[in-house]
Amino acid sequence: MTDNKIAIIGGGLSGLYAAYLLEQQGITDYVLLEARDVLGGRISSASIGSASTTDGASATDKVDLGPTWFWPDFQHQLDSLIAELELERFNQYDTGNMVIERSPHEAPVVMRGYATSPPSIRLIGGMEALIHKLHSKLSNTQILLGKTVSSIQKTNKNIEICFQDTADPDVIHSTFVQYVLLAIPPRLVENNIDFVPALPSSLASQWRNTATWMAGHAKYIAVYDTPFWREAGLSGSAQSRLGPMVEIHDASMPNESAALFGFIGVPATARKSLTNDQLKAHCLNQLIRLFGDQASTPKLTVLKDWAQDPFTATSLDFDEAGHHGSAPEMMATDSPWQGKLIGIGSEWSAQFPGYVAGAIEAATAGVSEYIHQTTQAEK
Repeated sequence: MTDNKIAIIGGGLSGLYAAYLLEQQGITDYVLLEARDVLGGRISSASIGSASTTDGASATDKVDLGPTWFWPDFQHQLDSLIAELELERFNQYDTGNMVIERSPHEAPVVMRGYATSPPSIRLIGGMEALIHKLHSKLSNTQILLGKTVSSIQKTNKNIEICFQDTADPDVIHSTFVQYVLLAIPPRLVENNIDFVPALPSSLASQWRNTATWMAGHAKYIAVYDTPFWREAGLSGSAQSRLGPMVEIHDASMPNESAALFGFIGVPATARKSLTNDQLKAHCLNQLIRLFGDQASTPKLTVLKDWAQDPFTATSLDFDEAGHHGSAPEMMATDSPWQGKLIGIGSEWSAQFPGYVAGAIEAATAGVSEYIHQTTQAEK
């Protein structure tokens, strides 16, 4: 018995875009399983403003906890999708001077800033707006949240996928499909899912050794009533060798709350010795050093440590700084899994592994391969 023809494992951008591409081909016989209780995966935005909608927060006053930027000048497929979905965009604010912090023995210095080229572009409402718009375009209601896949077993005719409710892991559910699109990072696939029969050892090794982008990262955001740094001629950009943040940028939304965000340079293993409140306090003290006393009274602070997210990171990610590596093989060859199991997460992108644009590229390649496989099977 086959419940659906296709299973999509993961409801981040690659999984949702794969579903979008399938439905454009008239293919709706799929089920999408997402372990989190929200869609988006590593694309996540936090509401930061005062109430202006019925749910108590502005629909657009948000900051990105995961990916923030894209670059239309060379990420053409993602740019076309954003235009197709009629999402509003704006340039990253980088007008003014930047602040450099070189050592604990000298005060931060203000230097001439520079505009990024090509410009870094953001979305109104955060990158999460892309997730919401894609989801709204789908007709299939078999998009199941809070479902953690534990095993995938190949039988003579079908593939059995076993999964649990994240909130009640003692109850095992299963569904039968003919094809699986893996829309989660390769390392998570290899670490978290049991395959019967086992994946080819060379492929499993590739997937295990492919670093997951964002998995070792942490971001800190401080929200203010006004972008006071702009009034002082600063862009909000800063670089530091002292830390805990190594790189800081203006995170404000147009006509909304003002915000600064920074990438925390403290390794994930060292961060585990600090509470979130302690790390947030260190980050706030750094903003005061860099931007003055006006930085001391944010109306809200947010910390997102991706290394502590079990649906993003494994223990292998704790000692890695995080980088965009080379894409592994997306499919098994010469095994029972050949043509039945296709990797479509961002890390499988040949051109933009780990980036938002990579999720679009990998999903496109994966769906094209699925259509090729089904066409061949029907001959």
